[in-house]
Amino acid sequence: MSGTPPPPYRWFDLHVLRTERVGPSLVRVTFGGDQLGEMVTGGRDQRFKLFLPRPGQPAPVLPDDRGVGWYAQWRVQDPAVRAVMRSYTVRELRHDPDELDVDFVQHGSVQHGADDGHSGPASLWSRTARPGDRVAILGPTAEENGGVDFQPPAGTDWVLITADESALPAAAGILAWLPAGTPAKVFLEVAHPDDVTDLPTKADADITWLIRGAAGQPTLDAVRAARLPSGTPYAWIAGESGTVRALRRHLVGDRGVDRRAVTFTGYWRRGATEEDLLAELG
Repeated sequence: MSGTPPPPYRWFDLHVLRTERVGPSLVRVTFGGDQLGEMVTGGRDQRFKLFLPRPGQPAPVLPDDRGVGWYAQWRVQDPAVRAVMRSYTVRELRHDPDELDVDFVQHGSVQHGADDGHSGPASLWSRTARPGDRVAILGPTAEENGGVDFQPPAGTDWVLITADESALPAAAGILAWLPAGTPAKVFLEVAHPDDVTDLPTKADADITWLIRGAAGQPTLDAVRAARLPSGTPYAWIAGESGTVRALRRHLVGDRGVDRRAVTFTGYWRRGATEEDLLAELG
């Protein structure tokens, strides 16, 4: 027998338990499943792969072989038939009972049941999801699993967190994980005042909510104008790709933050669809 440990991820077949509109920009879907008790989260911005059915399908169409070659097989499946694949963040994982909360950003808008054409398939699916609807995920089974990007190095004195609504679940997970008393400057940008929500944390967190208008980059402007703490920072910045790049340039170029102490992730890009971004990943 090989001494190689099993990979810290496995497939889970899940179903919708309930849905909840938690703000104008977010729909929370709660999933359950017989094997969900084996899923483990490393906290923070823990990500996993979610597979959704296409319209009219009772369940997502997945590769026959769900081993290490699953991605290559998924790629060659008919794009009109294969499961919709997206990366999502664990909003909350509970046991006894076993439940997984996932927050879906509502890009675009819906009026009188008609979408405005800007929503992606995952946003549309979440709005129409009903109890019993089937999905699949590739999720972690060990806390150290490579799916957590928030990794402050030793010697960090304080943390900077910026996010828009697409990264809000990850920011919430980070705030919930931070050790008590950790100094944190947090800037959260949302589309509507009703998207503002309570984010429990034991950290010494100064949280600023920013309401996005028709123009401008409120997060970038706020960070540029902010008086930041002294000491060695660690920055986690996520959201729209253009804003994230500009924030990184400001922190490294203008503030002198060590580029190795900046974790940055573009969750979406203005003018690009979810399918465009997925195609770019090759």
